[in-house]
Amino acid sequence: MSACPLSLVAPVTGITMRLGDVPDPVFAGGELGQGVALDPLEASLHAPCDGEVVQCARTGHALSLRTEQGIEVLLHLGLDTVELQGEGIELLVEVGQWVKAGDELCRFDPELLAERARSLITPLVVTDAAGWQLEHVVDTANGRVERGEPLMHLVAAESSEAAVQAEPMGAWRERSVSLALENGLHARPAARLRAIVQRHAVEMRLLHAATEANAASVSALMNLGLSAGSRVVLQARGEAAEAALDGVVLLLTTPEGVQPVADAAVPSVPSAEVDEGEVAGLVASPGLAIGKPMVLSLPLPEVPYAGRGEALEREALEGALQRVGETLESAREQAVQRGRNTEAEIIEAHLAWLEDPGLSDAARARIEAGRGGGQAWREALDEEAERLRATGNALLAGRVADLHDLQRHVMAEFAESDAAPTFDLPEGAILLAVDLSPSQFVDLLEYAPAGLCLKGGGVTSHVAILARSRGIPCLVAMGDALDGVKGEQAVLDAQAGRLETAPDDARLATVRRKLADEAERRAVERAEATSSAVTRDGRSIEVAANIGNSDEAYLAAESGADGIGLMRSEFLFLGRDSAPDEAEQRREYQTSLAALDGKPVIIRTLDIGADKQLAYLRLPEVPNPALGVRGVRLWHDQPQLLDTQLRALLGVEPLSTLHIMLPMVSEAGEVARVRERLEAIATQLGVVERPRLGAMVEIPSAALCAASLAETADFLSIGTNDLTQYALAMDREDPHLASRADVLHPGVLRLIQATLEGAAGRCPVGVCGAAAGDPLAAALLVAMGVDELSVEPARVAAVKAEIRRLDAASLAREVPALLAMPNAESVRRRLAERHSDAATTISDSTTTISERTSS
Repeated sequence: MSACPLSLVAPVTGITMRLGDVPDPVFAGGELGQGVALDPLEASLHAPCDGEVVQCARTGHALSLRTEQGIEVLLHLGLDTVELQGEGIELLVEVGQWVKAGDELCRFDPELLAERARSLITPLVVTDAAGWQLEHVVDTANGRVERGEPLMHLVAAESSEAAVQAEPMGAWRERSVSLALENGLHARPAARLRAIVQRHAVEMRLLHAATEANAASVSALMNLGLSAGSRVVLQARGEAAEAALDGVVLLLTTPEGVQPVADAAVPSVPSAEVDEGEVAGLVASPGLAIGKPMVLSLPLPEVPYAGRGEALEREALEGALQRVGETLESAREQAVQRGRNTEAEIIEAHLAWLEDPGLSDAARARIEAGRGGGQAWREALDEEAERLRATGNALLAGRVADLHDLQRHVMAEFAESDAAPTFDLPEGAILLAVDLSPSQFVDLLEYAPAGLCLKGGGVTSHVAILARSRGIPCLVAMGDALDGVKGEQAVLDAQAGRLETAPDDARLATVRRKLADEAERRAVERAEATSSAVTRDGRSIEVAANIGNSDEAYLAAESGADGIGLMRSEFLFLGRDSAPDEAEQRREYQTSLAALDGKPVIIRTLDIGADKQLAYLRLPEVPNPALGVRGVRLWHDQPQLLDTQLRALLGVEPLSTLHIMLPMVSEAGEVARVRERLEAIATQLGVVERPRLGAMVEIPSAALCAASLAETADFLSIGTNDLTQYALAMDREDPHLASRADVLHPGVLRLIQATLEGAAGRCPVGVCGAAAGDPLAAALLVAMGVDELSVEPARVAAVKAEIRRLDAASLAREVPALLAMPNAESVRRRLAERHSDAATTISDSTTTISERTSS
């Protein structure tokens, strides 16, 4: 027999509409659940049922209620209202409060929201029906309802065995997989796994040996101790169980890939054979340094041991976790905006840990035992750190520093003293520590350390990753042999994996000479960075910069770049809940133009697809995202995104320096269609001048049809990364194919040649892919006829110097022979031999000049 139906009443007087008609794919697609939407005709929202407030958005725009029956209901005020950051919205309830149907939940300023938000349409969604079935009472297609009028009934499903068997939603679905993650199930893939489960709103557990882990807990997942090759059983239940299992299986069976080039030469273990006065370690970041060895020690914040009562301490801990979470989220967004994706991923893993129910429960248990909130958190994370060490997995043990980082952040919220711990360090020291957390590493950068030596850690730790990204020599896993190291000068040879604690004068002189030679070379290159890059045979090549945001535009200008060869506009769209509006985009683009002060700036339109998802624009998951809807193909389905971006671009000054570039172009017709749209919008805006419109050559069809493409586009830019991927049918993210997916493959070079020949006499051709920064590939590209190379700002000076040493005409005569070679290895070998001969000649000349100067 069915239970009495539960009614959901209108939370506001307004006009109803079907949830499927809401202009937001998350609500319309039913990803959050079933329900209805209302366009409010009054300025407050009321409870649609009796229930406990279980969630309130920080910005006040959304809240959830849970009924006695376990049904959860989401009320979302307007669309894109999160952008208002709470402005114009007043919450009248808080989490944990019990409300009755009709109680006032929040008030809002309808005029402000109507002006600033995308829409006032307010979805009412049953996010967890808990086995109940939804029945609409009113016609949800544009009908008026009064506040308190019934909208929907929820009817309990039959409890008979037959009914249960007919309803498969509660059944567990199961898969068994073998882990392909080279580094096991560590923090970042665990965080991604949890995100998949949350996105599909299912329950999932992982079983390995005799251990079971709830996928909602990153700690539990990591404590399974899964390594490459481990067999694990996945069990999920919920409406989207199969889709969630598909996503997790793909995650766990796809190798993560290798670290950057610096990792390739990392030894697996330090050599046991060391000379006297040397300490061995694993090379986490290569390089050479001289500095005073300084022991780094930073105690944890002092926090009260005993609590003031369970309720107070639990509330204090929740507040501390929320504040630290907001700080980390802000840091993650800044990292995304600055194009520091590695740092953003690390912070995202920390956020997942911060929200881990296992850690929170462990801390609450200690609060119940009488501890203060800060002490409870300290003990909970100490226990978790010991579990990670006990797994025997070097990668998991390397995450202990991350746990201590979170431990320090949260304990600081309970600190008895406001004085922040400081470092007493000279600049240019070689820092010695047990381990470092990512935040400590960032704090230490202001002291410009010459290098790092850590007793613990690993080559895949987050600090190791950050050290490589910053170019700071670093050794890890040095053990207790690091104790007692002291002296005025030490040599850190992070090539051979040695810290030389007592180098003699001859060794110091040799190392200083090497460092001086390198510094002198870089100084000469920087001094000449603003000068034109002209080859020895008289060809002038533009060297531009690739940037990810407007901040980097100033760095590009300072580096001597001749312009911006590629500004990735994705940074504006990623890491947020809604698309940037026209004004925000225009400000960023205008800032970049101003930074370059009249030099050309190429801004690429949004290059997003199923491989790089936006939270507010969920595209269907496809088996091969690289071949799906991405780049210019997106505009067919999302024309409003393009229109807004084109309007923003047309609003900058001067338009004479702005170049707009379209990604993933496969034929001239795609450029023509965007040009038509650009013309129409410019006419609407009354804009007389037009920016140049170009296309990226990343698809073989674009290279082979370069002549027609060059008739339509004002310039072409070769994206060598994707062109290589598509030409060789080798996924650029597959670590097993990384060494073979080489731009110097004769097949790829022939596509580049076809592009240059097709565009000859019609429009200029540049290269903005990674090949532009590869000394061997760049030299060949110039010899083949490209007009511009665009590289990272830090490489501008060096690339210009390499071009000035190049005899392009001489190398051009070898191009036919190089294109006829059988593979990339042979091409690269020949170019390396030629480069080595040229470098020896230049080195001899430099030595002669140096000797003449010193005499």
